[in-house]
Amino acid sequence: MSDKNPWNSQLYDRKMSFVSILGKGILDLLDAKPGERILDVGCGTGDLSQEIAIAGALPMGIDFSEEMISAARQKYPHLPFSVADAHDFRTSESFDAVFSNAALHWMKQPEKVAESIWLALRPGGRFVAEFGGAGNVAQVIMALKRVLAAIGVDAEERMPWYFPSIGSYTALLEQHGFTVTFAQLFDRPTPLPDGEGGIAHWLNAFCAPFFVSMQDHEKAEVYREIATQLRPYLYQNGTWVIDYKRIRVAAIKPANP
Repeated sequence: MSDKNPWNSQLYDRKMSFVSILGKGILDLLDAKPGERILDVGCGTGDLSQEIAIAGALPMGIDFSEEMISAARQKYPHLPFSVADAHDFRTSESFDAVFSNAALHWMKQPEKVAESIWLALRPGGRFVAEFGGAGNVAQVIMALKRVLAAIGVDAEERMPWYFPSIGSYTALLEQHGFTVTFAQLFDRPTPLPDGEGGIAHWLNAFCAPFFVSMQDHEKAEVYREIATQLRPYLYQNGTWVIDYKRIRVAAIKPANP
């Protein structure tokens, strides 16, 4: 996760559990084997690290958020979790695979993250990830920019996300020595829980950098205006459906680079 967003682990687990649930699909691409050592980058509250462990592998989860790691340790005390920044993460251990779900788009220096992943992998090891790609939450971003501009805030300056194209991200991996074996950009319209209130919970969970120094009543007013602008596009039959676009990628660190 990111240092730019103050994570609330209880809100994340209670209202945004779809992140881990939908992330289970990427586990098929990972195909963890018993005994493999797997690094989970941006592990959040640890749900997918636990799924990796259920497959018989040996996961280690890292996340920049102390609150997320604290929650992961409470939920899964039998698994190792550490507070760490993937931009400069270094370890003496060598992993068979590095895995990441819904985290890399919070890391705005992707070349540093790619280097960390490369160094963590053994020769022949694999990297498997899913995260926001080009066009992710485009309607939300347009509404944020319009609403915040009206009150004198430049949303672009506060943008916490990195949403690359398939071409730019696979090229970055190749520049670091990886062999890319799979890459896909796809739409994933994602329904939010809690009906009318779903968009406010989503903005609270994922958009805090845009609302820095705002009082609660100011945020509530901004949320209402954002909801008004998004309603024609993202509110369907009583449910908010966020316009997600995701990248899935798999790559190998060659045995003989």
